Amino acid sequence: MNTFQQGIEATIPALRRYARALTRNAETADDLVQDTLVRALRSEHLFHGGELRSWLYTILTNLNRNRLRALARRPTVLAIDDYDSAGAFGPETGGRDIERALAGLVEEQRSTLLLVVLEGLSYREVADVQGVPIGTVMSRLARARAQIKAYLDGERPALRRVK
Repeated sequence: MNTFQQGIEATIPALRRYARALTRNAETADDLVQDTLVRALRSEHLFHGGELRSWLYTILTNLNRNRLRALARRPTVLAIDDYDSAGAFGPETGGRDIERALAGLVEEQRSTLLLVVLEGLSYREVADVQGVPIGTVMSRLARARAQIKAYLDGERPALRRVK
């Protein structure tokens, strides 16, 4: 086994953790990680050094975006129990629940927050993974933290004013 494959193998637990937090579904996360690993091993010739972990997160993030785009084209099917709790916000609906607060974030904010807080990536690494400027990463992170804090404090989500 070469050093590239060893590096990939060492990163699998972190990829699984990030994918599970991102998708909130163990089976979907495992599929996403498997697809990431297959793509990385097939594309070994495209990796020209640098941070292997960031490269793998970039592949996983792009695969997840493609998955979300495909899901957006299909109608959503919710179980009755899921429907009853999906739109609920605030502490009166089940306490200070971080999982619901994360679910209320838009995808870009959630993935940025997870990469920084859960995976410990630097702002520069997250910017490289997501393909955005570092200022965008800081903005997304600040908005995500503010929204989670507001949720945990029991505030209702703010409505956007359209002029």
